[in-house]
Amino acid sequence: MAHEGPRLPAARGPLSGAVRAHLLGTGPLPPAEAAADAHPYGDDLQLALYLCYELHYRGFAGVGADLEWDPVLLGVRAALERRFLAALRADTPVHDSVDDALAELLVEPVEGGGVSHFLRDEGELWQVREYAAQRSLYHLKEADPHAWVLPRLWGRAKAAMAAVEFDEYGGGRPDRVHARLFANLMTDLGLDTAYGRYLDAACAETLATVNLMSLLGLHRSLRGALVGHFAAVEITSSPGSRRLAEAMRRTGAGPAAAYFYDEHVEADAVHEQVVRHEVIAGLLDEEPHLAPDVAFGIDVTGLLEDRLAARLLAAWRAGRSSLRTPLNAEMAHIS
Repeated sequence: MAHEGPRLPAARGPLSGAVRAHLLGTGPLPPAEAAADAHPYGDDLQLALYLCYELHYRGFAGVGADLEWDPVLLGVRAALERRFLAALRADTPVHDSVDDALAELLVEPVEGGGVSHFLRDEGELWQVREYAAQRSLYHLKEADPHAWVLPRLWGRAKAAMAAVEFDEYGGGRPDRVHARLFANLMTDLGLDTAYGRYLDAACAETLATVNLMSLLGLHRSLRGALVGHFAAVEITSSPGSRRLAEAMRRTGAGPAAAYFYDEHVEADAVHEQVVRHEVIAGLLDEEPHLAPDVAFGIDVTGLLEDRLAARLLAAWRAGRSSLRTPLNAEMAHIS
């Protein structure tokens, strides 16, 4: 039987509603100019864009695969992208150089106040579960958005990028694929591991972090920014993963949950070196004019991750769910 993707999520406004209807063949697309009036980080635009991008991954149940290249839908997607990217460029303070942007990432603040610090120090199991549900939108397709950049690179940068991606995909072993390891983490936490299961529940800030990867990966003109994004992810992953592994153990999340982050502590410490010294350096040796784009990719990643962290922490510190649809309070049994 052919693989069928996840079900389409509920609409969050007129843009996402019209895109959803078009995918089902039940209504027209919105006019492209409607995107100009939408909140660039809001639920409606972010979900509409997510629906468009997901056609390039696993698609949706009941949606024809040929809609991936529907020219009218691509026109609407381009308008959504222009609105989102214009806001990102306007709102992101960009370092003067790639070295400056990297240097800031490489120095951890003495007293951090991010999500990984919160979960390590005081997070409860229900908050750990919510975090996993939010992050499942990316981690169940981990490395896929970054793979789009491979045909846009060559030489030293391509070889190094492919080496890192090979590790992300388990080094040829299906049981070691990072998306599989994250599914194991979700099982430990009593969460549904079905791809796209928590799309309805995820907040707009989560959608934006995933949409950014797809936006940068699917446009050759943004290849430098995608490399910058990848560098930001890999450089910040190892210390953050160490804190999250501690959070999994402290909250009793389970061995597979802790193992996922333990794996990233070790792997991403190596990847960080490869990305800085081979991928970025190799790219800029070939195309030095892309340096401002690499810096933008690093800095815009921080912008959207900070927005997501603010959303999660504000909700959790107030004792509220960070999700649009809270998880069932009853946990599945964890052995």
